[in-house]
Amino acid sequence: MRLEDINSPEDIRGVSVRELEALAAEIRIAILKQVSMHGGHLSPNLGAVELSIALHYVYNTPEDILIWDVGHQAYAHKLLTGRYDRFFTMRQRGGISGFPKRSESIYDPFGVGHASTSLSAGLGFAVASDFAQKDNQIVAVIGDGSMTGGMVFEALNNSRQTKKNFTIVLNDNKMSISPSVGAFSKYLSKLSVKHNRSLEEFGKLLRSIPEHVSSKLKGFIESGWLAFENIVNPGQFFRDLNIRYLGPFDGHNLEELIEAFKEIKELPDICLVHVLTQKGKGYELATKNPTRWHGSDPFHIEDGSIVVEKPQPTLTSIFGKTLLILAKQNKKIIGISAAMLDGCGLGILKEDPDTADRVFDVGIAEEHAVTFAAGLACEGFTPVVAIYSSFLQRAYDQIIHDVALQNLPVVFILDRAGLVGSDGPTHHGAFDLSYLRTIPNMVIMAPSDENEMRNMIYTATQYKHGPTAVRYPKAVTFTNDIRTEFSELPVGKFRTVSEGSKVLLIGVGFMLAKCLDTAGVLEKKGIKPTIIDARFVKPLDVGSYKELFKKHNLVVTVEDNTIAGGFGSAIAEILSEMKNPPRLLRLGLPDDFVEQGEIEELRESLGLSGNGISSKILEILK
Repeated sequence: MRLEDINSPEDIRGVSVRELEALAAEIRIAILKQVSMHGGHLSPNLGAVELSIALHYVYNTPEDILIWDVGHQAYAHKLLTGRYDRFFTMRQRGGISGFPKRSESIYDPFGVGHASTSLSAGLGFAVASDFAQKDNQIVAVIGDGSMTGGMVFEALNNSRQTKKNFTIVLNDNKMSISPSVGAFSKYLSKLSVKHNRSLEEFGKLLRSIPEHVSSKLKGFIESGWLAFENIVNPGQFFRDLNIRYLGPFDGHNLEELIEAFKEIKELPDICLVHVLTQKGKGYELATKNPTRWHGSDPFHIEDGSIVVEKPQPTLTSIFGKTLLILAKQNKKIIGISAAMLDGCGLGILKEDPDTADRVFDVGIAEEHAVTFAAGLACEGFTPVVAIYSSFLQRAYDQIIHDVALQNLPVVFILDRAGLVGSDGPTHHGAFDLSYLRTIPNMVIMAPSDENEMRNMIYTATQYKHGPTAVRYPKAVTFTNDIRTEFSELPVGKFRTVSEGSKVLLIGVGFMLAKCLDTAGVLEKKGIKPTIIDARFVKPLDVGSYKELFKKHNLVVTVEDNTIAGGFGSAIAEILSEMKNPPRLLRLGLPDDFVEQGEIEELRESLGLSGNGISSKILEILK
C-alpha cells in the first residue's frame, strides 16, 4: 500500500497491522518533507500518526464523526482522507489549510484552530445525532494541554446531555506548545505512571506464582485485582462524572490501539480513552526538543538548520528583553501567559533568578489569565498579560467586566496582531483594534518600530489610570539601532513624520512603513503627502486631529485590522463632527476572514502595499 494511492480511509480498513506500520513510516516522511519545505506544526503531528491510522481504521468516517482539538495533530488525518495530492500546498495561499476545515473536506466535520473546543462541539454533534436517530459514533481527540482549558470542564460537566456513544480520546504527550502546566496536568502524569506501575507490580505477582498452583487461585487473584483497580484506578475523576475511563494505551502500538478502539466502539457509554504518545516521534531532533519543533519554519531535515535564517531579534524577543529590564526595576511587575511563555517572550523572565517567581503560565486558560491579572491589579501589582491577539478574543468578557469596568491597570501585550501568514484565519490578529476600541477606559497603542514599542511598554507599565494594550505584528525588527533609555509617551498623541499638503496618510503601527512606501510613489507623481504615526488608537487627541484635517483634502488611514470598527472608523467618527470635512479613505483588512499565505503576499493581494495604496489615492484624486 502506497500513501499516494489512498483516496479515503476505506482504503486502509482490513489491511494488516504490518502494512499499517509501514504506512505510518511513510506518513512521517511526508510530514517531515512538507514541514521542511513550507513550515508548519511538526512534533505534534509526528506524535499522532498511529492514533490517526487506528481511528480511521476502526471508525466508519465520515459517517462516524471524528473531531480534532486545535488541529495541530491533523496532518496524518489529512493524508488518510484523500488529500495527498494537495498536501504539499498546505499553509500556502490557495492551498489547503494547516487545520481541519469544514469547507475543505467531508472528513473535517468541525473547523478548529484554537484549543479546548472539541468536547463541546462533539457533544453538539452527539445530541444532534440523538434527535436525528442516527446510528453513528462521535469521537473527539484532545491533547493533554487542551485539557487545561475551562471549556473542557464545562463540556465534561454537561456530558450526560447525550445518550450517544461519545468517545473522548486523550492524546497525552505531556505537552501543549510548551510543557503542560497546572494541577490537571500533574494528575494526568500521575494517572499514567501509577496505572503502569500497578500493572507492572501485578504482573510480577502473577509471574511469581508457581506453575503447580491451581488456576483457580490465579483466577481469584485476578478477580481481586479487578475489584481493587475499580477502587484505586487513577481515572476516578472521570468516573465520578459518569465517564468510563480506559487506558492508558501505547499510542504508537497500532495493534493495541486497534483492538482497544474495536472494543470501545461497542461500549454503549461515554468513554475517555487515555493514549500516551511521544511528541516528535520519528525525528530525533523533535523528540529531544518538542517545544522548539512544535512549529517550524522551513528547515534542512539532515541537521534541522533553518533554510533562511531570519534577522534577529524578533519583536517578541524585544518585548521579553524590555519587560525583563522593567521587571528588575519594578518588583510589582508580574508576567502572565496562557501556555505560551516562550511564544510570547516571557521565557526570558522565567530563566532569570530575579524575576522567575513573578512569571505565571496558567495553561490554555485565557479567561483565567485576565481575571487573575485583575486580582493582582487590585492589590497594587502591575500584571502584564502577554497573549496572541486572536487568543485574547476568548477573554473578551473578562477584559470588559473584570478589568475595564473596575478601571484596573492591567497591561495587555498582543503579539501576532494583524496578519500572521500561513496559520490562516484562525490565527490572524485581525480584530483586536475593533474589539478593544469599544471598551471604556481602555488605552490602545500600536508601535511603528522597536524603539516606539519599548517606549509603549514602558508607558503602559507606568500608567495607573486603567487598562492598556500594546499590539504588534509577527515580525522581525526594522533596525538594530535600539535605544537603551525609555521615554513615557503622552497618551493619545500622534507623531508627525513628515509634512506635506492635500493628502494626509495616517499609519497605524507597523503599517506606517506602508505609508512611507506610498509617499515614495506619490512624490514621483508630484504629490507630497503629510505622514502621521498614529501611535494611539484610543484615546485620540480629537482637537489636534481636527486641526490637521482642516489642512488636507483627503485623509487616508492604513491599518492591519479589519476596517469594520477599527482605527479608520475612529477617524470617521471625528470627521462626522466637522463641517465640510475632507474625504476619507479607510484601508485595512476586509470585513471577511483572510485565508493563509505569506504576510507580504497577502498584503499585496489586499492592496496594502505602497503601489496598492497609492493607486487607490490617485484614483480618488482624479
